[in-house]
Amino acid sequence: MSKGVTPRSHDYARWYTDVVQKAELADYGPVRGTMVIRPYGYAIWEAIKEAYDQRFRATGHSNAYFPLLIPKSYMSREAEHVEGFAKECAVVTHSRLRAADEGGVEVDPESKLEEELILRPTSETVIWAMYKQWINSYRDLPILINQWANIVRWELRTRLFLRTTEFLWQEGHTAHATEAEAREETLRILNIYREVAEQEMALSVVAGLKSDAEKFAGAVETWSIEAMMGDRRALQAGTSHFLGQNFAKAFDVTFRNEANEEDYVWATSWGVSTRLVGAVVMAHGDDKGLRLPPRIAPIQVVIVPIYKDESKVAVMEAARQLTGSLENAGLRVQLDDRDTVTPGFKFNDWEMKGVPVRIEIGPKDVAAKQVVLVRRDVEGKSTLGLDQVIQELPPLLDEIQDCLFKQAQAFRSTHTRQIVDWEEFREFMEWGGFAICGWDGDPASETAIKEKTKATIRTILEDQEPTDLACIYSGKPAKHTVVLARAY
Repeated sequence: MSKGVTPRSHDYARWYTDVVQKAELADYGPVRGTMVIRPYGYAIWEAIKEAYDQRFRATGHSNAYFPLLIPKSYMSREAEHVEGFAKECAVVTHSRLRAADEGGVEVDPESKLEEELILRPTSETVIWAMYKQWINSYRDLPILINQWANIVRWELRTRLFLRTTEFLWQEGHTAHATEAEAREETLRILNIYREVAEQEMALSVVAGLKSDAEKFAGAVETWSIEAMMGDRRALQAGTSHFLGQNFAKAFDVTFRNEANEEDYVWATSWGVSTRLVGAVVMAHGDDKGLRLPPRIAPIQVVIVPIYKDESKVAVMEAARQLTGSLENAGLRVQLDDRDTVTPGFKFNDWEMKGVPVRIEIGPKDVAAKQVVLVRRDVEGKSTLGLDQVIQELPPLLDEIQDCLFKQAQAFRSTHTRQIVDWEEFREFMEWGGFAICGWDGDPASETAIKEKTKATIRTILEDQEPTDLACIYSGKPAKHTVVLARAY
């Protein structure tokens, strides 16, 4: 442990907050529930963002930007949608401040807005108001738009990255001429979400359909990817929604199809957010801090020179040459040349920040034309010839990426259990993990499970038929095989 990080086994929530702050990912903002994303944390988000953005563009999507402020009347057009977000909406009622008589400022009562405005909790309403202006014919379809934006939801319980009043995300909104095309789009995005989670973030996820109680407000169907965190709880890591024609009908968005008949547009929406940074922390972190997958690590290799006064020149020259060579090879490298802290402090600091590879180089290493190499994903040190570093590091980073993914897979597998007995299920939920169970499809059974165990249906496993399976709660024949877990 370093820098006073609370051990995960003592207090997992405290450990998480310690790591986020001490690794300089984020800090608390001045308004309750907000956070400041620090440069190191933002760099991780940028790497995740870029991985998704490349795939979105490759599948024909374009980025755009829609306003933060939404007329209040827009929110009332889709009843289920507004009901789902009403309690989280922040409302703007006045347009300006004025100087107060006793000093300071106050709201100018004369600036009361004719129509109150909502700070977007999501953008379906404003986007579909615009789509109404843009869509007339099947020739205008499909529209495949994504935006990277901030969202405001007045959350009662907040935690850095996982749930904050304001957060960053991407939200895709697509319009289609047919139901089949919209459904295909929904699953295409779900597969992109899974691919990036597994290949870039080294998260082991399970994908499936949400129950009606857990789906997005206003959607016909919601699909999600669910990752297991280090405390064996689930984290929803991405959602893709088939909206049917609900929003098109709410905003009267119609088009002339190829048969020259008027029809409502079919739609999808989908999103991931900065909570993925929190997912990476919780899925891979240990009592020393972060362990970052190389593909999203802001710094893939840190070089720590170790010297005394008489050896400083030679060691630093070798360290600088190595840094330059690795940068030219396309690696993200940091030379830690700070004179104000000890090498031991640097070791702990970079372990806390989860840098995948640390290279140590001292006077004896310079003389022997070698370096000491330390991996963050596993314990132990090794030596490597200076002339081998450039050749060996890229495949080593791939190996670390794969190792973290396999560790996450093994952890999820170890803590996933098929359960048919209610008492066993209750005990399992106290410990934590993914329970694969039968569900009779009755919302009353789903509600009872949640009330008695705090577990929710994370996904319905469409590819697993519940043959001869009984509902874990009611004992009635199961209609679905589901993953149940406590979740963030």
